[in-house]
Amino acid sequence: MQDIILAIINRYGYIGVFLLITLENLFPPIPSEVILTFGGFMTTFSNLKVGGVVLAATLGSVFGAIVLYNLGRVLNIPRLERLCGSKWGRMMGLRREDVRKAEKWFDRYGGMAVLLCRFVPIARTLISIPAGSSGMKLGVFLPLTILGTLIWNSVLVYLGRLAGHAWETIAMYFNFYSMVAAAFLLLAALLAGVLLIKRRFLS
Repeated sequence: MQDIILAIINRYGYIGVFLLITLENLFPPIPSEVILTFGGFMTTFSNLKVGGVVLAATLGSVFGAIVLYNLGRVLNIPRLERLCGSKWGRMMGLRREDVRKAEKWFDRYGGMAVLLCRFVPIARTLISIPAGSSGMKLGVFLPLTILGTLIWNSVLVYLGRLAGHAWETIAMYFNFYSMVAAAFLLLAALLAGVLLIKRRFLS
């Protein structure tokens, strides 16, 4: 996959960065670390500029986030409640009250979650869905998303430029960070699942 990413950026420049980062937001396995650090490295020998790469990456991130945000709007609270009340939902131990609790939590901490999750692999993609489902206003969602993605993209692009030919080392370190963060998220999800099952069926 890395060779394909590098070929696209080499050939299409800013447009390639925009398309790849958009896809990265929709399909998390695509590594933004490679896209951004290599984009930064390219600014040392091509016509690409740091500001242009950061802008293209940020536009791609925001576009992908808006797509998922609108998906969340489709999967709104009433529909999620109906899903929990269905036969499948009951089999999974889901309850309507859980949806409302999640909604209240997001109403209280959603802004912070949207901003901070932009620095966490996988979560930076998925957080857009509950933001839409909870009815977070686009006027709140967009500035937080832009700020978080702008910081993340700027850091990786600048590091790629500073590293030069060693950009792959920077990408490797950030890839390790991504794997550790993903492992913690998976562990947290498994723990939440165990606690949910214990509360529903063993208490």
